[in-house]
Amino acid sequence: MPRYEFRCRACGDTFEVERPMSEASQPAACPEGHEDTVKLLTTANVVKVGSPQRAGGGGGCCGGGCCG
Repeated sequence: MPRYEFRCRACGDTFEVERPMSEASQPAACPEGHEDTVKLLTTANVVKVGSPQRAGGGGGCCGGGCCG
């Protein structure tokens, strides 16, 4: 099940909530009980099985795929 990261605007804590993707946009209260939270943008690192892996690359204009 996916995990989503939130930050509490009241106390500044960052916390994770595990929930189905269908509930990804639902609000979440922080562990201290504050309701004013914001969902943080997170990215997944996905690697295609069998694809060649390149070392290096700085991200640049194309995510580093053209460097090397």
